[in-house]
Amino acid sequence: MIASVYRLRGNSFKEVLDKGKMVQSDSFGIAIVKREDEEVPKFGFIVSTKVSKEAVQRNRIKRALSEAVRFMTSDIKSGHDVVFLAKQKAARSSTDVLMNEVREAIKTAGLFK
Repeated sequence: MIASVYRLRGNSFKEVLDKGKMVQSDSFGIAIVKREDEEVPKFGFIVSTKVSKEAVQRNRIKRALSEAVRFMTSDIKSGHDVVFLAKQKAARSSTDVLMNEVREAIKTAGLFK
């Protein structure tokens, strides 16, 4: 699980989704907003019931995305808010595939140091 210092909270999700730059992957989309401060990057994960009706599946997807981000937190630029929006394909993808997609999507978005 990702450390609480890296978690996006409250109304920040809506702001990131409204103002953020979108990067699409096969299994998810990423909305990114640059913040004024230079704090650690913050991440949020949204998995709708449209992706899967089963909470077990939705939680598995969130855990896989969160774990992939946890491994890369030290390599990601500070001062960004990032929200992952899961697609239906994520429910059919393995954890390893999701983790590799996260790395590629973050590289595409230009968030690596």
